[in-house]
Amino acid sequence: MNKIDYKTNYIMIAFAFLFTFASCTDDLNTSPLDKDTAIGENILTDAESYKQLLAKCYAGLILGGQTAVDDNQDISSINGSFSSYLRLLWNHQELPTDEAICAWNDGNLRDLHDQDWDSSNEFVTAMYYRITLQIAYCNNLIKLTTGQSEYKAFSDEARVLRALSYYHMLDMFGRGPFVTEEDEIGSFFFPEMATQQKIFDYIESELTAIEDELMDPGTNEYGRADKGLAWAILAKLYLNAEVYVGTSKYTEAITYSKKIIDNYTLESNYESLFLADNHLRTNEIIFPITSDGNNTQTWGGMTFIIHSTIGGDMPASESGVDGGWGGNRTTSAFVNLFPDVDGTDQRGLFWTEGQNLEIGDIFNFRDGYALRKFKNVTSNGVVGSSLSFPDTDFPLYRLADFYLVYAEAILRGGQGGNIGTAVGYVNELRERAYGDISGNITESDLTLDFILDERARELYWECHRRTDLVRYEKLTDGDYNWPWKGAVAGGKSTDTRFNVFPIPSADINANPNLSNISGY
Repeated sequence: MNKIDYKTNYIMIAFAFLFTFASCTDDLNTSPLDKDTAIGENILTDAESYKQLLAKCYAGLILGGQTAVDDNQDISSINGSFSSYLRLLWNHQELPTDEAICAWNDGNLRDLHDQDWDSSNEFVTAMYYRITLQIAYCNNLIKLTTGQSEYKAFSDEARVLRALSYYHMLDMFGRGPFVTEEDEIGSFFFPEMATQQKIFDYIESELTAIEDELMDPGTNEYGRADKGLAWAILAKLYLNAEVYVGTSKYTEAITYSKKIIDNYTLESNYESLFLADNHLRTNEIIFPITSDGNNTQTWGGMTFIIHSTIGGDMPASESGVDGGWGGNRTTSAFVNLFPDVDGTDQRGLFWTEGQNLEIGDIFNFRDGYALRKFKNVTSNGVVGSSLSFPDTDFPLYRLADFYLVYAEAILRGGQGGNIGTAVGYVNELRERAYGDISGNITESDLTLDFILDERARELYWECHRRTDLVRYEKLTDGDYNWPWKGAVAGGKSTDTRFNVFPIPSADINANPNLSNISGY
């Protein structure tokens, strides 16, 4: 199955910053168009040119620049490879948790695991600008296709991708500047700040308005948005509604989880979901961020995720790459969620040879067990098309997640499902993990704490853990600590302001409409 084509000479370059939030233009360091540059109707003349415009909306999720290997970077204040949307998302969703810790001392990266970042942290700033820039890309396409019925499908896809980025803004920052295609050029030098409620309502209204008009699961070009992605965003939005807006929406979370469950099936082999031919696993993978060794060459994205998790005695060749970067591994708190590290639960893809369970030195890769979840090798053992840049796609959303969303929403009082069905879904995951029924649970075993642990075992390193710990009130204060949480070897409670990230101080200073939560 072919992947969406991320063309390198994007038509989007001519429009990329028409709707960029003006308050961050100094950091984005955008250049004005040459007066002789053809725009609008002179460039966008047929379906293929509009598709190239759409391609940038997808490419923005993995590439850090306008040209090969993150050159001509999108965000000038940070290296293009560091500013890849997927790389930043992974760092912000994993490093503040028990699932990952990095041996690098790049800039103030360590602040993410220490949970002591502030509004000048360069990585937090890059995440914020990457989200707002991605929204700008989508706004551009939506604006340019307004009133053109033949390109409505492209516009609807862009609306789903925009909703995804607004969801990330809501989840990670809790607030932010709000701009849509309806804002005229020049009218948003000081964009209004959207509250949690405004962003929540906007995402909900956008997706429910277009969900029936999107293509059915499995009928669009691979890697492109369809009903499944809209359902997934809504299910996660509703599961976390109490955190976001103080109102429970567990019944709605069940409703949208069931839509996904009715349209997808589990892959029989867990490891195959994370290999170089995982584009064949569309029965379970709902929406991937696609990667290709020839056409998506970036040091961010999946290149970062695979290379950074190889080091010590791990043979890089077994992961299908030409070397490891000795960066990310996991903590003993995560390891302890598994019954053993020898494969009873086959999801525990630990590398222990030459590694220490406990982390005495954060900057020593050998301290902390390594994980080999993602590989640039196919299910038949064939290495990907490049040893440097993987073919492996990132499964941003997949069916297993929504089995667990359904179960958790039932336990939290949602209507429209039942506990017996929830247990059955969990046992499907565990039978795949154990290879038999030896790991199956009963209704009495299905508790909220069990679900949180099972989500970690099933979904680790897939950009869910921070959100899950916030929902369970275990990310910051409380009694759940892990090694080096709060910059202490044994871990300690941290301030609740670290449940979200701050809007960068540069934007706060530039735009009087913006403000941070108390504490920042």
